[in-house]
Amino acid sequence: MKKKILISTGGSGGHTIPAITLYEHLKNDFEIFLTSDKRGAKYINKSVYNYKLIEIPRISKNFFKLPYVLLFLIVSFFKSFFFIKKNNIQVLISTGGYMSFPLCLSAKILKIKIYLFEPNTVIGRSNKFFIKFSEKIISYSKNIKNFPEKYKHKIFLVNPLLRKKIYEEKINFKNKIKKSFTILIIGGSQGAEFFDNEISELMIDLFKKYKISLIQQITNENKKKIIGEKYKEIGIQNELFSFSEEIFTKYNQVDFAITRSGASTISELIFFNIPFLTIPLPKSKDNHQFYNAKDFFDKKLCWLIDQSDYKKENLKEFILNLIQNSDDYFEKKNNMIKFSYQNTWNNINQKLLALINEN
Repeated sequence: MKKKILISTGGSGGHTIPAITLYEHLKNDFEIFLTSDKRGAKYINKSVYNYKLIEIPRISKNFFKLPYVLLFLIVSFFKSFFFIKKNNIQVLISTGGYMSFPLCLSAKILKIKIYLFEPNTVIGRSNKFFIKFSEKIISYSKNIKNFPEKYKHKIFLVNPLLRKKIYEEKINFKNKIKKSFTILIIGGSQGAEFFDNEISELMIDLFKKYKISLIQQITNENKKKIIGEKYKEIGIQNELFSFSEEIFTKYNQVDFAITRSGASTISELIFFNIPFLTIPLPKSKDNHQFYNAKDFFDKKLCWLIDQSDYKKENLKEFILNLIQNSDDYFEKKNNMIKFSYQNTWNNINQKLLALINEN
């Protein structure tokens, strides 16, 4: 009889997409269950993945909402507890976030093995709380900020988790820049108004100096229409889209990217050897986006600027210089090739199977 594993997720695409990837890695060898809250559910293809919706209340700083949140949390705990017990779950893999709390607590009470997943270079608060109860924490780095020193032995290193389709999509690296420099602009699974407003204006200015084309994520349909009309007016070739789980199908068309610093997005860009500039989300929890970007910046895999330091003219000159004097550009590309050459589906699959089967 196959071992029964529950993968819990929810919240942003940064939690949900790795959960789906873990599901794909383990589904042939184990009986896999998946849970998510409503926020995470929008990133799950319902026709492919069967999941249980367990809604978890967001923690509010509003004192008057506290009784409601506590009551909701208790209800979520009992739903989680009985779901785990009813389905005879033997292993819980949590992708972190506040959504995981009732499920991890239930697993602890039921004496079920807990594995945590932490793709960021700053440990999440839920993962930090449950690390002492876990078997291992699956991570991309041993240098995780705020990680309790006495549990460092629990870190289980893997290459960045990428969806299986991504490995099939990548084409061979070519040592040249397209005549029409194609820039990908990604605000992450939740979009970024700063990118809609400031980076769009930067692209219009840049187009006056050099022929570029754009593939750009926009936060909503209204903004998409407004920005699309501006681009059309001056003649920039563009493809505008909202969040898409199939964004990797656009990577082979791209020379350069401007992005936030979600772990999944920057891992995918590195795997596709796309040089990128990251502008971390300033209000990310524990500033984890900055530290994600800083880790790759220190490895000479990307460029990094703080949003508070953003100046349109400076960034325009940086991109123009990158195109016209491409040594730095190709250095980043070659560094990415060396960094990601061992990242294969089979390598990660074998490591994950060995981890779950070792006990």
